[in-house]
Amino acid sequence: MPALLRCRFCHLFAALVWAAGAQGLLAQTPDTPFTERPLAETSDRNFTPLGQAALGIRSADWKHAETANFIYHYFQSFVAAPVSVEAEFYYRVIARELEKDTTQWERKSHIFVFETAEDWAAFQKRGALDPWTGGIHSRGELFLRRDPQFRFKGNTLGHEVAHLVVDRFFGSNVPLWLNEGYAEYVSIRGYAAFQRARNYRMRPTSVAVANAQFIPLAELTAALSYPQDVLRVEAFYSESERLTRFLSAANKSGFGVFFEALAKGARFETALSRGFAGRFPSLEALEREFRKYATNESGAPPQD
Repeated sequence: MPALLRCRFCHLFAALVWAAGAQGLLAQTPDTPFTERPLAETSDRNFTPLGQAALGIRSADWKHAETANFIYHYFQSFVAAPVSVEAEFYYRVIARELEKDTTQWERKSHIFVFETAEDWAAFQKRGALDPWTGGIHSRGELFLRRDPQFRFKGNTLGHEVAHLVVDRFFGSNVPLWLNEGYAEYVSIRGYAAFQRARNYRMRPTSVAVANAQFIPLAELTAALSYPQDVLRVEAFYSESERLTRFLSAANKSGFGVFFEALAKGARFETALSRGFAGRFPSLEALEREFRKYATNESGAPPQD
């Protein structure tokens, strides 16, 4: 990873999006406007088993459209068209922030948009998803529920787009906590920036972890699956997001080195020493400092 990328990667939208860039990115004319077309006329009709399971729900009612980077499957265009604007916005922001050129990618990703709780529950059952799942990225396909009755949709779409981009740029070896923590971190800020670019007053919000729910870093960073208890799932997401924020703020360029090392299979302590040499001499030293921030609702992460 070039030094410039290591530096800019860790700004996480700071210069590009919420300082000035969001308005310009949102105003860009899409290369391929949202256009409904038959499934047979879309540029990619290869689906994973999960995608096939989705299309099997009310199969005759699905509609299809395509934009520059995605193919959409949905029931009503007035729900899916705004999704396309938001998805392309997040995609351009993340790709540009990571300095990745995606113009030569030949396959577009599929986005499946569900509207009703009943359809989403049917999909969760067919896909054997966790009951708390509100959206999922799987093998280049995104699945989410978008309730047309809610004006503010939240950061789920940005979260899943972040997973997609990280998977394409860094592969599938990114540890679970970092994959979720980065997706939360970048999507919370991206969603707030998206709304501000549309003249809404909105600030990104990071949720503190309750002392009783704090997960020791040795456990958090080694996790290969999500906790079984719902409360611990919430703590897992919050703590992962806060750890991502904490390390990025501690040393922005070092965080890029740390991220790449973990994606290439390094152990947490090894990646920590590469990205933060001298700053955190051990996992225990990191945890002592991080826990104060993770459990403090109003605390600010350390700066360089």
